[in-house]
Amino acid sequence: MEKKPSRFGKLAIRVILVFLGTVAFACSLAAEFKKVKAKDMKLDGSLCSLPRSPAFGLGITAAVCLSIAQIVGTSQVGTRLCSGEKNIRTSRILSIAQLVASWMSFGLALVLLATGSSMNGGQPYGKGWMDGKCYVVRNGVFIGAAILAVVTVVFLLGYTFTAGATTHHRTGADEEGRVVHQQQKVTDRRSLG
Repeated sequence: MEKKPSRFGKLAIRVILVFLGTVAFACSLAAEFKKVKAKDMKLDGSLCSLPRSPAFGLGITAAVCLSIAQIVGTSQVGTRLCSGEKNIRTSRILSIAQLVASWMSFGLALVLLATGSSMNGGQPYGKGWMDGKCYVVRNGVFIGAAILAVVTVVFLLGYTFTAGATTHHRTGADEEGRVVHQQQKVTDRRSLG
């Protein structure tokens, strides 16, 4: 007999996704205000240096939280889609489209967070971020990552609700079909006997 996911389990997954998404959003937003600015750059002839800023740790934290949320959301619903349940075709397509969209927004957010964080990790004289030159993160990079983090979590939540509703709806139809089928057998037996 196939074990159905409990309501508590589904709710717990959704709460975890919202919590991790909120942390990723807050850390990304804080990183925008704590990043290194051009006025923090120190020049020594043709060499430059930038100090390490709190945006480095905030960006890494946001990337880790968003990665965990993506893995949890994908694995939770992915196991349900691969379990062999008979889903309605349009709902399955919608679920897969939301999954693909969540991975795309996740990938873009991760690139922004990783790049912005590495540029705020400190750049010593002569060993700048690229080619020995110092670069600072442009305004809006971490805000863009924060928005993409929210978009990722919204797609993941939509994905979990779509797959959950599909499973629930189909299970109810199957149970009704079995009841009708059993009633038909009883009627057939009475007419034979």
